[in-house]
Amino acid sequence: MALENVVIGIIQLVIAIILAVVALYIGFSVLGWITKGIEEEKEIAKGNTAVGILVATVFIAIAIVVQSGVIGVSTGISKALGGDLIPLIASIFQLILGIILAIAAIYLALNVLDKLTKGIDEFEELKKGNVAVALEMAGVIIAVAIIIQAGVLGITSGI
Repeated sequence: MALENVVIGIIQLVIAIILAVVALYIGFSVLGWITKGIEEEKEIAKGNTAVGILVATVFIAIAIVVQSGVIGVSTGISKALGGDLIPLIASIFQLILGIILAIAAIYLALNVLDKLTKGIDEFEELKKGNVAVALEMAGVIIAVAIIIQAGVLGITSGI
């Protein structure tokens, strides 16, 4: 029984690493679309701390959501080893849905923030290296991720 638990743990770890890398890659790719013309890699290479904060925050937000989805995948793997593949398929679908919802919610939240702060063009301020704006955006992104995480965990509890 102990060996079986170790094997299950290793499988869960490998799946979690793969999902994390894929989610972070997708998140970074989509970030370029969200940030309205900011070339993140170039800005970070120039030492733009504000853009660095934004990129780091998106990675943290995605990690928060992926972590909650990995819990569901772990449950699905355990049940799949018992012969029931439906929970595994459902948990992978739930994780993918969570990532999509997180990215969409971040995009929506940043656009709402942009509308609420009419006197500030957040993306232009990021290009200038405005750390205060980056921190404001970071707060919005992390808040959205925590809320999305609760929803993903709610789906997980149903598996």
